Amino acid sequence: MEAEIGTQAVGLASSADFSIFKLFVRADIIVKSVIIILIAASIFSWAIIIEKIRLFHKINKSSEEFEEKFWKSKSAETFYNNLPANINDPMANVFKNTMQVVIKSRSKSNLSERLSSILEVNIEKQMNVIDKNYTFLATVGSTAPFIGLFGTVWGIMNSFQSIAISRNTSLAIVAPGIAEALFATALGLLAAIPAVVAFNKFSSDSRKYSQKLENFSKRFISII
Repeated sequence: MEAEIGTQAVGLASSADFSIFKLFVRADIIVKSVIIILIAASIFSWAIIIEKIRLFHKINKSSEEFEEKFWKSKSAETFYNNLPANINDPMANVFKNTMQVVIKSRSKSNLSERLSSILEVNIEKQMNVIDKNYTFLATVGSTAPFIGLFGTVWGIMNSFQSIAISRNTSLAIVAPGIAEALFATALGLLAAIPAVVAFNKFSSDSRKYSQKLENFSKRFISII
């Protein structure tokens, strides 16, 4: 009799479909919600990562070209007058916004001190645009594993309930619930790891670019 039950359990386990789609379909509403949240967070995180990679590649190149042209110009005012109306480079925008204040300012007294504060405000404004969505990456990196763990705990609870109801501890009864539970954990890690790595990388890139803007502002003040 025990041999027959064991044979039936092995047969059920071997015929069970453990594909990702089937794991999602078999899960209850709580585990499904966890899976959907983690997949959505992962997709949005990757969208931010790709956008930031393109952004830093673009601004690093455009800022180098701007600096090269700026230091070759005859004067800051002449260079400012020749700037295009629409320019997307952060360093160029810092220079443009600052020069607007310099040209409009009639009083030259304490100009250096006022320029310092103006440049700080303009740099902060540009860095806020660059640092946009960093909070989301940090949030996903810190919370996704716990969300996945919640789905895991819930799935294991369902497995124990199945065992209690069926009074059968065979692999065919236990395996589906455990697989769903571990799938939630895997998704949590899949969402969190790239988000954490990207957040650290982009934070470092932001600090380097902010330092580049500050160095430019100091040299700009010295010539003004």
